[in-house]
Amino acid sequence: MTKSILGALVVLMFVAVGIAAAPPLTFTFSDVHANKTAIETDTYAVNNAGVIAGDFVDAKGVQHAMILAGKKLTSVNHKDCTTSGGFEAGAIAFYGINSAGAASGWCTNTKTDLNEGFVYAGGKFTAVKVPNSHATNAIGINDKEDVVGMYIDSSGVQHGFVKIGSKYGSIDVPGDTDTEAWDINNSGQITVFAISSAGGYDSFLYNGKTFKKVSDPNAGTTGTIVRGLNDKGDIVGVYFNSSGDEIGFLLHAGTYYDVKDPKADNDTRPDGVNDKLEIVGRYATSTGAIVGFKATTKTSAGDISAVDPGEQHTVDRRWLRLQPLNTP
Repeated sequence: MTKSILGALVVLMFVAVGIAAAPPLTFTFSDVHANKTAIETDTYAVNNAGVIAGDFVDAKGVQHAMILAGKKLTSVNHKDCTTSGGFEAGAIAFYGINSAGAASGWCTNTKTDLNEGFVYAGGKFTAVKVPNSHATNAIGINDKEDVVGMYIDSSGVQHGFVKIGSKYGSIDVPGDTDTEAWDINNSGQITVFAISSAGGYDSFLYNGKTFKKVSDPNAGTTGTIVRGLNDKGDIVGVYFNSSGDEIGFLLHAGTYYDVKDPKADNDTRPDGVNDKLEIVGRYATSTGAIVGFKATTKTSAGDISAVDPGEQHTVDRRWLRLQPLNTP
């Protein structure tokens, strides 16, 4: 056997081993309902204990922030927060939750008509407000209670922010506009997205110094939006395909996986992920209804391995085997 043939066989052997070491993921989806009478439940974040943060709209059309631990619902309101109108109108909601159960969120203040961020822990609200800002949206939180989100400055310009202890710092993607930070893990890595000069979305994993691009290879010109991030460096979010459909994705071990709830019409939006690769988010039905979901993840080997975040960006794609659950 010549050296060239032997070398080719060795290369093929390593390729085969590499493929075998990356078993496909199996997702099991279930709908999430805050309670039996909720007409909408939005799930935005999940911690390692499986506790979900988000909001729900009750039978009277009033929105409440929520913490959902199994079937135990904690409904939360603030006297100064609007409770109607949903996300775009600034109704109260939680968008992040850490291992201690501290939740981050924001609402539109009924007195000032400005968006105001907060952390809710131990039954108390603590304000999160970027100094001299016109509005602050608190979104992600880690176990140190570092918080990320976005704010509007006095000139009406949007920036991302990170709050570490009592200190605030701005985050702006060079060359882009309207930066927003969505999540932060315990290593201080932050998921960030912004609008490019072409008008699409750019997404990144930001470590406080450098921006690493996250771009689903199936995205069209509208681009990719990153959302949740866990301590192993796994990322969830959405991309927009050439038809404009909003398709969920998971970036795990360098591989992009499509995440689409089997009950969804065209749009599935994963927003949060924990270290067990439990994913929460929302999907749209054929009638336009918005439904919260939770997806659990397994490999064929039954194990989710740790990921080196620095090696997350080698592009590969695998399709998920979907196992829908009909239970609420």
